[in-house]
Amino acid sequence: MLPDDRALWSRDTEGRLLIEHCDSCPRWVHPPSGQCPQCGGPLLARPVSGRGTVLTYTVNFHPYNPAVPTPYVIAIVELAEQPGLRLATNIVDCEPDSVVCGMPVEVQFEQQGTGADAVFVPVFAPAGDAGTARRAPT
Repeated sequence: MLPDDRALWSRDTEGRLLIEHCDSCPRWVHPPSGQCPQCGGPLLARPVSGRGTVLTYTVNFHPYNPAVPTPYVIAIVELAEQPGLRLATNIVDCEPDSVVCGMPVEVQFEQQGTGADAVFVPVFAPAGDAGTARRAPT
């Protein structure tokens, strides 16, 4: 973990996802960089809604990590706060073949490690209205 991305792997006291924000322009910035690429202003970790949409995804069947059961979904989620604000993540709490582009999702956190070494990995699960999404043409 790099110093600039510590906020992403933690969370605020209310369990919300933290993304860097520039108060000068105003603009959300991810991946974390510490300085706004638009105006050069300082960035501060701020909570976001945790809502987003699956932009694209793939289902992985290869067991790269024996601790992670296959199949699992790797996705790019576009957060609701700003067009183009995207996060690489996993989709959880659903069957891999139920994931579709455009599906609304909400953040959850999976704790990895304990004590001072604990990080909270943001993953996304289908939102309550996920049934309204349509499968992208192939």
